[in-house]
Amino acid sequence: MSKLTKTSAKAGAQNPAAPGSSEKPAGKTPAGAPPEFLAVRDLRVHFPTDDGIVKSVDGLSFTLEKGKTLGIVGESGSGKSVTSLSIMGLHKVSGNKSHNARISGEIWLDGEELIGADPDRVRQLRGQKLAMIFQDPLTAMHPYYSVGAQIIEGYRVHHPGVSKKNARKHVIDMLDRVGIPQPDKRVDDYPHQFSGGMRQRAMIAMALVNDPSLLIADEPTTALDVTVQAQILDLIRDLQSEFGSAVIIITHDLGVVAELADDILVMYAGKCVERGPAVDVFEHPEHPYTWGLLGSMPRLDRELQDRLIPVKGSPPSLINVPSGCAFHPRCPYAERTEGRSFTEVPVLTPVDENGHHVAACHMSKELRHRIFAEEIAPRL
Repeated sequence: MSKLTKTSAKAGAQNPAAPGSSEKPAGKTPAGAPPEFLAVRDLRVHFPTDDGIVKSVDGLSFTLEKGKTLGIVGESGSGKSVTSLSIMGLHKVSGNKSHNARISGEIWLDGEELIGADPDRVRQLRGQKLAMIFQDPLTAMHPYYSVGAQIIEGYRVHHPGVSKKNARKHVIDMLDRVGIPQPDKRVDDYPHQFSGGMRQRAMIAMALVNDPSLLIADEPTTALDVTVQAQILDLIRDLQSEFGSAVIIITHDLGVVAELADDILVMYAGKCVERGPAVDVFEHPEHPYTWGLLGSMPRLDRELQDRLIPVKGSPPSLINVPSGCAFHPRCPYAERTEGRSFTEVPVLTPVDENGHHVAACHMSKELRHRIFAEEIAPRL
């Protein structure tokens, strides 16, 4: 058992009925609760604006088991971060109901439904049972407080019986665990005194200090150089292996999740367009948008033949989403669906025997396979 786990267990033993405890209330698992650790069912997150309703997430479903990693990929504006904030319960604006997101569907975490849960209960779970690594740690951390003080506060909120001295020691151990040199001294430094990679490590320490069961990493390697990116991803993988957490990696770069994710979910215009095991999505992608993402990804294992092939056009407005398949204005194969791409919204359809790999495309599976083999695969 790790030092962190031992400390958490000791604190829990000292405070079995602490307000910050993440233990589920006594009783049976409610009817309808899915068997998976995390289950998102038909999630819709809409934001009312003066120009109309922004449909940031529009009917998203997926599941995640403990110890597994899900990679959610897509361009900016596809709904990835909004999904993560919905799971964390961070969309509601206190005291301003007119700006609250309209959220429907279900989010089940270890047998508890979060969308309809009491806000105080979600607040108890946040940080203790589910945690998030934000995209920009410099803005996510408070500039007026030291890094150590902020992590200590998050730890003591969920372990109120732990003294400041023991909490500080625990945080120093955690900073050392994520690779920050001289943690006993750097614990008193402020966010601006850390480099970008160091701040990201401190953010990971803050997220993991309470040993959460679910960790969401929102663009954890953005603006970091490639060597630091590799270190951060290796760190997340090692910590997941140690603590057995479920992990969601959100990124626009398929290369980031190539070896980290067990499953990949490709989002476009607030919807899932393809989902499946990472090996299947990389070796046998089924959706033209996934082909485009793969074609725009640099490869180090092959000799460069041509320039990278970007996806033409820009993501659509989420206020005025195109009719039919939202990707059809950018899809070079939209004309091959007998007009269905322009009028009919495609549904996720299994493309393998066990139904683990699904895609939402009007082209037949045979046509997609022929196009991929003849036109796409030679360029990847």
